Amino acid sequence: MSSHREAPEISKDPVADNADVYAFVSPENNGTVTIISNFVPLQGPAGGPNFYEFGDDVLYSIYIDNDGDAQPDIEFQFQFTSSLQNPKTFLYNTGPIGSLTDPNWNARQVYSVVRIDKGPQPPQIGPPVFPPGFPFSGPGPAFPPGATHTTVIGTNLPSPPCNIGPHSTPNYETALASQAVQSLANGVKVFAGQRSDPFYVDLGAIFDLADLRPLQTNPPFAIPPALPAANGVDATKALNIHSIAIQVPITSVTRDGKTPSSITSSNAVIGVWSAASRRKVRVIDSQQPDVDTGPWVQVSRLGNPLFNEVIVPLGQKDDWNKGFPAGDSEYLPNVQSPELASLISKVLYPSAFPKLAAYAKPRADMVAILLTGIPLGVIPTSFVSTGFVNLTGPTFADMLRLNLAVQPSNSPSVFGLLGMDPSGFPNGRRLFDDIVAIELRAIAGAVLPFVDKTFTADAAASALTQWTTEPVSASLSQPRYLNRFPYVGTPYDGFDTPSS
Repeated sequence: MSSHREAPEISKDPVADNADVYAFVSPENNGTVTIISNFVPLQGPAGGPNFYEFGDDVLYSIYIDNDGDAQPDIEFQFQFTSSLQNPKTFLYNTGPIGSLTDPNWNARQVYSVVRIDKGPQPPQIGPPVFPPGFPFSGPGPAFPPGATHTTVIGTNLPSPPCNIGPHSTPNYETALASQAVQSLANGVKVFAGQRSDPFYVDLGAIFDLADLRPLQTNPPFAIPPALPAANGVDATKALNIHSIAIQVPITSVTRDGKTPSSITSSNAVIGVWSAASRRKVRVIDSQQPDVDTGPWVQVSRLGNPLFNEVIVPLGQKDDWNKGFPAGDSEYLPNVQSPELASLISKVLYPSAFPKLAAYAKPRADMVAILLTGIPLGVIPTSFVSTGFVNLTGPTFADMLRLNLAVQPSNSPSVFGLLGMDPSGFPNGRRLFDDIVAIELRAIAGAVLPFVDKTFTADAAASALTQWTTEPVSASLSQPRYLNRFPYVGTPYDGFDTPSS
């Protein structure tokens, strides 16, 4: 999965598990960029009596690098606080929840949003004003030492309740979720709460030695025992997740405070990743409430999808979660020689990938996609007529790279750049991009001819897919995606959603 339970330690800590990061120019407001970071993965909709929520003891951070050094220049910091309206009842709600202030809603959560900028005060941002008792504790652990400017941009913002069922949360999207979308100063919108998981994957097939269901009767891919060809099984289609979404003006995240004029503008490309941190020390005492203290320590992070999942070796996954993008040169050998490429070409499907199996050079294509961004001229104009670039520089770093001058497509492809659609992955990441198929094809060599003209990709590289029909969509009661902020679809409720 993209990064759901991707490392041994974080799999035991779901409220801090950074499952997916998305970054894209907002389709209905091209002057803004939307970043979404998901946590608390694999939620069964019937989650009572203690329904899912963010961690009060977790610092959630979204980082932006706008000068290409893989160090954060901007951090959006989210901290949550939970409260019980009636601690004497066992119920999450004592009646229907009709609004975000309904007295029937017992277990509530609010949050604050802080923006931290490296260096002097940025344009359009006023001096920080901290409310009494505000728990601000400084930049997150990925922030480099030096001067920072801090602005509180929202406090006591409501996170909506989980979607329980038609009696407890009637009219969920209109009365509750949409009311939790907060419009703040300087053109900022935020949302934090439960949504349906936008990531889709045939999890059972991918981790059963990549026996892709649609290809089982295709001889190059057929692995004994013989299996019937079938459409993929979407393992997350009836599961929920908790999303942190923020939409900000493009001018507020570029290095010079201006909108890039073209894809080659020096301010056009940003790097994006998110992280979760916990206090260094936790004291558990039976005589008093638990105490968390000390500096924040990062326990989870995510930039490119599937990086920790399939690039980083098992013994290094926990260390990767604690590290920062600027130190990712440590994983360069794993990117230059992906284990999955060797597995599919030499072990699983040798007859389908003879050219890939014989390729012995370092994989410059994967380095460009995952660690540096793609230089101008690599993607020919015959493939993308406008040209393409999202290079951030020579520093090897796992970040989503987004060229802010690339406008949303009127006819998007779920295969993103591989589908001749430069507004999709690896140019940022949209909710509906078929990340698994894109990265399988890339690892199999579909992009390699762009950077190594001597290589011709095996025909099988462009055939790798999870599904017989595209794009995958939820087959239950509501759309998987919205056409408005926060874009992530309505969460499934426990009463109406089947368990399998």
